[in-house]
Amino acid sequence: MNVNIEKSKPLPKKTNRLPFYQRLSYALTDCGGNLLYVVISTYLLYFFTDVFGLSIAVAGTLLLATRLVDAVDAPVWGFLIDHTHTKWGQSRPYFLWLCVPFAFFTWLTFTTPNLAGTWKIVYAVVTYILAGVCYTGISAPITAILPNLSRSSEERVVLNSYRMVGGNIGVLFTNLVLPLVAILGAGNDKKGFSLTLGIFGIVAIIMFLTAFVNLRENHVSELKSIPIKKSISAAKGNWPWILLVTANLIFWIGNNVRSSSLIYYFEYNLHMKYLVSIVGSLSVLTVAGMILIPFMVKLSNKRSVMIGALLVAAIANILLMVASHNVSAVITFYVIGSIGSGVACSMPFAMLADTVDFGEWKTGIRASGFLSSIGSAFCIKAGSGIGGFIPAQIMSSFGYVANKVQSTSSLFGIQFSFIWVPAMLFVLATIPMIFYGKYEKGEAQISKELEKRRMLHV
Repeated sequence: MNVNIEKSKPLPKKTNRLPFYQRLSYALTDCGGNLLYVVISTYLLYFFTDVFGLSIAVAGTLLLATRLVDAVDAPVWGFLIDHTHTKWGQSRPYFLWLCVPFAFFTWLTFTTPNLAGTWKIVYAVVTYILAGVCYTGISAPITAILPNLSRSSEERVVLNSYRMVGGNIGVLFTNLVLPLVAILGAGNDKKGFSLTLGIFGIVAIIMFLTAFVNLRENHVSELKSIPIKKSISAAKGNWPWILLVTANLIFWIGNNVRSSSLIYYFEYNLHMKYLVSIVGSLSVLTVAGMILIPFMVKLSNKRSVMIGALLVAAIANILLMVASHNVSAVITFYVIGSIGSGVACSMPFAMLADTVDFGEWKTGIRASGFLSSIGSAFCIKAGSGIGGFIPAQIMSSFGYVANKVQSTSSLFGIQFSFIWVPAMLFVLATIPMIFYGKYEKGEAQISKELEKRRMLHV
């Protein structure tokens, strides 16, 4: 096989392990991203229907249409990253350039001007799309930067664990949304959401700027710009990447169905809306699972850890049926499911770096920006759109009406959306991962061969 590798010096062993402050800074990127984006994926459907005043059908269709259109920008950002060469690096500058626009447009998404009819829908679409475009632009580099932080697969797993713990802490703080809305809004949820997202936006900006200052990319100055055709060809025959993207997309659809319908299930089916913040806060226990990822991977492998996590998430979700109105059981099963989904969410981000290596080994093209943006940002955003659309359509077809006592049919629609749909999708996501195993076995050999090729071109 003829391989044309761009000149690159081998990374000294001592730089494979990053200092603690850089690991922590990498964690801040996902913490800041989740602090804003998880509010969108968890509360936006509810905000559109019960605060902004859109019908459930319109809101669900809006989420799907805007997210699918918005998801197209993922490869565009990937191409931009692959063509970015600055004194600050390739991916790192985007933390500086986009943190303020991301925070600003997310704030606008949850701010409600006095509009009616079509203009209300137009405002919702425009602000939501702009927030999503900025999220992709700042989240794609979070994943794309990982292969450039270290060439050690083991260190990447550790870094990814830091990132996921940071991201989970960001998720933890989003559980303060409803209490803050109530306090800051003093009965006016429109005011409460706007002020809350304003505060979250400022905190997220500080986190991204800290990461920008502290992180460093290795050897990106030696990489040449990759033509768009070449970036796309890096995916050709890259079966581990194809399998991982498929599994990750299915997972994010299921995860967003679960998060989008959560507040409806707790408010209308269980009559325990207060539990939303409690179970969300207790989900910080998912950090334990994320911290243990490097140890679990050493004991087995990345593929097995992800499959096991998906099955745990599916089974725990189904057991919520058994829990019924038992508060302790509901909390227990929800938290266990969150630990499973948290680990399952974490694994692809570490594994994507390995698929970038596979693409370079097979084609000679290192398209970390393109491959990572599709495998992460595209999956998250397309999953968010589809995951918001599915429960909205199910609940609409079963007769859901906002802020009313729900019918038996409507309650079943909410229950089906929250419990069964995510469980089925989590199980479905395990299928591509079953076939991933044979590629994972060759990662060590691929890494050695790539190092030899780089040394030949020194």
